[in-house]
Amino acid sequence: MSGTEIIKARITIFGGTGDLTCRKLMPALYNLFVSNQLDPQSHILAIGRRPYTKEEYHAFIHDWIMQFARMDKDGQKLSQFLSMVDYLKMDFMNIDEYSRLQKYNSIVNEEGYVQLLYLAVAPSSFASIVKGCMTIDLDPKMNIVLEKPFGDTLENAKELNQLLESTFQPQHLFRIDHYLGKEMIRNILNIRYANPFFANIWDSRSIACVEIEATETVGVETRGGYYDAAGAVKDMVQNHLFQLLSITALEDPSSSDIKAQQLTVLQNLRPVTKENIKDSAIFGQYEGYRKELKVSESSVTETYAALKLYVDVPRWKDVPFIIRTGKKCSDRHTSVILTLRPSAPGVLPDRLVIRIQPSEEIRLQFNVKKPGEYDELDQVELKYCQSCMDSFSRNTPEAYERMLNACMRNDNAWFSAWDQIETSWKFIDQLKKAYKDAGIPVYTYPQKTDGPVQKDAILPECLRQSA
Repeated sequence: MSGTEIIKARITIFGGTGDLTCRKLMPALYNLFVSNQLDPQSHILAIGRRPYTKEEYHAFIHDWIMQFARMDKDGQKLSQFLSMVDYLKMDFMNIDEYSRLQKYNSIVNEEGYVQLLYLAVAPSSFASIVKGCMTIDLDPKMNIVLEKPFGDTLENAKELNQLLESTFQPQHLFRIDHYLGKEMIRNILNIRYANPFFANIWDSRSIACVEIEATETVGVETRGGYYDAAGAVKDMVQNHLFQLLSITALEDPSSSDIKAQQLTVLQNLRPVTKENIKDSAIFGQYEGYRKELKVSESSVTETYAALKLYVDVPRWKDVPFIIRTGKKCSDRHTSVILTLRPSAPGVLPDRLVIRIQPSEEIRLQFNVKKPGEYDELDQVELKYCQSCMDSFSRNTPEAYERMLNACMRNDNAWFSAWDQIETSWKFIDQLKKAYKDAGIPVYTYPQKTDGPVQKDAILPECLRQSA
């Protein structure tokens, strides 16, 4: 199926009233419909626990589409789209209720449709839904999409994967990480291989350190129950940021085996042990976190994590990769920053900054002579901001648009493979255990700051010099 063909799809969404469906999935599907990528004969079934009628659900989802869809909210188009949407009240944790889904499916013509099953629910519900779906007639070739994190421990992830692969064909499993749908993340490979200027410096000879950051100004909001069981490392590092790390550090961006190269990066992460954990990781928790809804009053869950990791391959010999993520920080951004080795003592290093969100931009910071009689250096910046251009902003698909489209077209290239997930879980479980065994506390930090001050203790020399 080519990328230009209009898809006629039958999409079932578990978690039809949840935040993900409201803010991301329904607006993305509407965008695909308006841009003539989703056939008007398509059918979308939202499954939730709220006692909505079809009309009530349309009114409910209408406001979310109006707020978050990027395409024009034409009244006729929106009405057309909503006519494709149905709602089924169902307790998907109760296996006896799947007979209702079976009955519903039996009255819908399925011939000629691409079938997509989307689990837009907490990972703790995945197994129950899969077991419930096993009790009814489902096409084994239908595509199933699962949100991150995939499981909550390595063992749990293995059990879930075995269950899924015993029910669905592996090539039809789409483990989605929406970060991989973001325009600037995909651009990292192009920036590198299409420009000798960057390609020739992308190794330890020129790069002193790499920073990968994803910080937020918001707290856990309504996700306290999930977040308190997960924490920042499992919520962000194990998936999003390890994907960013593996894309940044892979060997050959022009190759067709990107997934295999990403796996090689993850497999060569230097182990973090009880002996070196103090120089490798600092966890923090924002003030007031324990008062959040559904959070334990004695919680030691980290809402901030700073890691210093190494990829033990020749290209990145002894180059520190600094990973930071946190909630209730001073600003919201996701960035990859490459700091080059300075040309001489006392000279500020050149830096390549790839900003992924909220703006999509590339900045190159370098030294020039200050105007005047004396040979003094000044650091200046060249900037390309893609999202600042109205034409690019309007015409660039949102991450979930791109990923949903890929799911329906059976394009698995930008989805997490099981071997990547397994390798990431092994590393993260080991790191979390080392931190606990070493008796390092989870440090408190004030809201609207850059995390606990203790994080600076693991900074490599290259960042201390450029600070």
